[in-house]
Amino acid sequence: MQELSYLALGDSYTIGEGVAEAERWPVQLVTRLRIAGIQIADPHIIARTGWTTGELIAGIKTADPQGPYHLATLLIGVNNQYRGLAMTDYRHEFRDLLQQAIQLIAGEPGCIVVLSIPDWSVTPFAEGRDRAQIATEIDLFNQINREETVKQGARYVDITPLSRTAVSDPQLITKDGLHPSAKMYAAWVTQVLPVLRL
Repeated sequence: MQELSYLALGDSYTIGEGVAEAERWPVQLVTRLRIAGIQIADPHIIARTGWTTGELIAGIKTADPQGPYHLATLLIGVNNQYRGLAMTDYRHEFRDLLQQAIQLIAGEPGCIVVLSIPDWSVTPFAEGRDRAQIATEIDLFNQINREETVKQGARYVDITPLSRTAVSDPQLITKDGLHPSAKMYAAWVTQVLPVLRL
């Protein structure tokens, strides 16, 4: 049986800032799939802490990934919101990223899974900031990525409500007070698994 290939695109959430490599959510996803008997290679991760949509586009160009992949995931946008970048630009760049992903999986949009942007307003890092405004803006960015995902025929997983449970469970956040913990990532994987088309 052919080993499946997997491309994971994103920012700090995909690279797993603050957790061990084995605890990154794309790596946990592969581990869970292997336990289920699916032969899949280690994820090819193109992600960096702090990246916006525009920087991810540049990062993909530099990495020059060679498809076709069997699965791709995309989670990007929190840094667009954090830096106060325009939502119109986000929509255009997110659409571009989705189209690139479709090309890299041989034109099969159903093999792409988009995750919504987590809400960092509930983290200790947001102390002293306007938490309500952050949450509202995250919702607006997620409205955009959901709309574009549906238009392209890709799968969408809304992990934002789950991210908000960190307000009452400190174990869901790493020691830096901002990024998700391995426990949070494991919960994301549980939400992603049922929508995969492999």
